Amino acid sequence: MRRLISSGSPFERDYGYSRAVVDGDFVFVSGTTGYDYATMTMPEDAGGQARAIWATVAAVLSQAGADVASIVRVQTFVTDAAFCEPVLRVQGEVLADVRPAAAIYVVSGMLKPEMKVEIEVTARIPRA
Repeated sequence: MRRLISSGSPFERDYGYSRAVVDGDFVFVSGTTGYDYATMTMPEDAGGQARAIWATVAAVLSQAGADVASIVRVQTFVTDAAFCEPVLRVQGEVLADVRPAAAIYVVSGMLKPEMKVEIEVTARIPRA
């Protein structure tokens, strides 16, 4: 069973991907940046972008029948090492009790210069 989930981002349509794919019990959430996809605006600071990302991820997981407690893996990408601390603090607030396998990477850049953070998540839908 494979199901595609959209967040309404024009990037999904334009660039040929889904915000998330549900395959069996797993939910694979694509790399998500800090856009509010309804307004296509983004906070300027890395911590604010991380909060926006986690709101999008939570909404997508809900559509898939999961939630943040279902997350088993997180990959976080930042464009400056100075962004690690504020981004990881937000992640710690969201995932304090979940504690999935996680990694953070400092990369040279992202698709658009305003993007400072991108987070990719894998979750497992809880069995009823």
